[in-house]
Amino acid sequence: MSVNKEVKRITVHTLQEMKNRGDKIAMLTAYDYSMALIVDNAGTDIILVGDSASNVMAGHETTLPITLDQMIYHAASVVRAAKRSLVVVDLPFGSYQGNSKEALASAIRIMKEAGAHAVKLEGGVEIAESISRILTAGIPVMGHLGLTPQSIYKFGTYTVRAREDAEAAKLKEDALKLQELGCFGIVLEKIPSKLAKEVSESLNIPTVGIGAGQHCSGQVLVIHDMLGLNKGFKPRFLRQYANLYDVMDGAIKNYVSDVRANNFPNEKEEY
Repeated sequence: MSVNKEVKRITVHTLQEMKNRGDKIAMLTAYDYSMALIVDNAGTDIILVGDSASNVMAGHETTLPITLDQMIYHAASVVRAAKRSLVVVDLPFGSYQGNSKEALASAIRIMKEAGAHAVKLEGGVEIAESISRILTAGIPVMGHLGLTPQSIYKFGTYTVRAREDAEAAKLKEDALKLQELGCFGIVLEKIPSKLAKEVSESLNIPTVGIGAGQHCSGQVLVIHDMLGLNKGFKPRFLRQYANLYDVMDGAIKNYVSDVRANNFPNEKEEY
């Protein structure tokens, strides 16, 4: 007789316990059922349904074009696969900035229609009202500071943020504000390692870094980047754990060759 072993779901409380113990948090992106199934089964703590889907899934230059409906579609696909991981979903550009009522409505749609466990918003004190309103509805919120891709046209570049004292001071202030508001964690993207260490040590909540050094409570990467599916994208912070582009390229070429040579299917592959 088979016994179904119950999988314990990661929660925001679990993440806080990990932070308190000094256990590192592993976070990866996923945008579809098949990939999320693998990421979840591998023991990843958080699956981020990032607005980076705009880049890697839809081929856009920035994250700005992706819509709330599209984010819900991707998130619902991931939630159906994730049995253990906490699923965090980005609120896309235009769905929360400057209008806290719209922010709440967007977050509620993601939670109800996709079945997500939390949402993530980019920005600091300037979006405090939106964060507060979402939290009052009982929806967990993760912050995001440093390089915030939704503001790429404001920055004009994807280079490291907060090197200058004024921007570093604002980031520290924003991080404390996000904690005060009630965020359960903060992503720190592409900032100096020393600053990330200072911020992480000043907070009680976990920080998750991407290009922010080893002193954060955890790390996150885009799954397509760490698996080598994006040919030629190799920023300094990225450790590529596989080269699936070449593996898949070779497999597809072999398939095409076999079909054209009438070697596939063979007699053993017929009915």
